[in-house]
Amino acid sequence: MKLKEIGEFGFIERFKPLFNDLIQDNQIGIGDDCAIIPANETEDWVITTDLLVEDVHFLREAITPRQLGYKSLAVNLSDIAAMGGTPTGSFLSIAIPSSIDVEYLDEFMAGYHELSAKYGVALLGGDTTKSLKHLTINVCAMGKCAKGKARKRSMAQTGDLICVTGQLGDSAAGLKLLLEKSPRIAGYDYLLAKHHQPEPQIAEGLFLADISEVHAMMDISDGIASDLKHILKASGKAATIDVNKLPVSDILKNAAQTLDWNAEELAASGGEDYELLFTMAPENLETIQQQFAERFGKPLYVIGQIADGESIVSWMKGDKKTELGRSGFNHF
Repeated sequence: MKLKEIGEFGFIERFKPLFNDLIQDNQIGIGDDCAIIPANETEDWVITTDLLVEDVHFLREAITPRQLGYKSLAVNLSDIAAMGGTPTGSFLSIAIPSSIDVEYLDEFMAGYHELSAKYGVALLGGDTTKSLKHLTINVCAMGKCAKGKARKRSMAQTGDLICVTGQLGDSAAGLKLLLEKSPRIAGYDYLLAKHHQPEPQIAEGLFLADISEVHAMMDISDGIASDLKHILKASGKAATIDVNKLPVSDILKNAAQTLDWNAEELAASGGEDYELLFTMAPENLETIQQQFAERFGKPLYVIGQIADGESIVSWMKGDKKTELGRSGFNHF
């Protein structure tokens, strides 16, 4: 059997049961954006790790070292945000090809420090080693949340609205510009920046975790077509998404029209937006949307609803069923 036959999550499901009996009371391990470990009587630790490999997660010639340092931490802090946590520290391990100059690494660390300083996240340690070919970066980030307040993927309830904290597809469009070597159209730099330097939604995650109507939550790393399925599987629920309600920026719409792309497909299936995807009870929706807009200067978008049933997503355009050409990112 080849790995591509079962995929990343099929592989995880093969070994996860081996470790279930080692999980201690009140710990939550594999299956959420972060592990949850009791810290004290009032707080829990939330801990995550992520790996970035050259030519798989980034193209070294296309991203500046400063942007790469920033992004390496950002994708981990995004997991902390998805749990409704406050980041407190990180560990950085990096495998470095001999061809990389010290000045490149200085710029990488400057970008890593820029985001660290923004959220008060100390670099607490890590490891360095030689790589024979590719630059490889691993970050472990840790944070805290009030005990029992972490928002898990398993918390979605029937009737919940499915929401996102921002526009979708811009990062995927930025990557598409690079891979297709597209001309410098209007909005080129904006879309590239959305891909190369994502912003973790830390404040938004803390705001949402403090609202009792908000249930399941995760960040959007592989595209909602893939990520929403994790919530559905963990919660034992089904979902309906209205493609017409996916929030797409005018810049992406214009780029799609110019380059003959499908903007809706990029919004649904494109990865690395690092917005938050969450479910919430419909009560008090307007009040929560108003509070969110006043706090963050942007809308809170409702794109679908949770239902009873098999853990699949039904895609709609208004009242008509539709199909997606892509299903979200899968490593294998």
